[in-house]
Amino acid sequence: MPRASRRKGDAARRHADTVRFVLFEARPAGLEFHQLVRASALSPHQVRSGLAALKDEAASKGWPPLIWNRVDGYHLGAERAALEAYERQVVSEKLTQFRRFITGTVAPHAAAHPNDKWVRHIVAQLNSIESTLDLIASA
Repeated sequence: MPRASRRKGDAARRHADTVRFVLFEARPAGLEFHQLVRASALSPHQVRSGLAALKDEAASKGWPPLIWNRVDGYHLGAERAALEAYERQVVSEKLTQFRRFITGTVAPHAAAHPNDKWVRHIVAQLNSIESTLDLIASA
């Protein structure tokens, strides 16, 4: 994901406008990334920057959210079922990332330094986050 400074610059906003226009033209269908690049006449980097800026801009202006799925690609203004499926997919992905971080990095650190206050604190916090994400993903 582009840095915050690149998502908020004038170029990123122009790319976001271009991406939004192309996605509105494609509605109700979505566009895969390569189709979005071709239809917008932007480079892949510019499209990524525009997508990131568009997500931020849509959230701040109350526009329909931008979502992605394997079948339709990127699209705006999805129905409730599509939004829920996207949210579940993202939460599930983050849960997997957290679990891998816990088992691959934090657990070995905790085993090597069991009396370290920092490691006890991070284990407790990450276990809480993992539990919360698991509840959301399975709800």
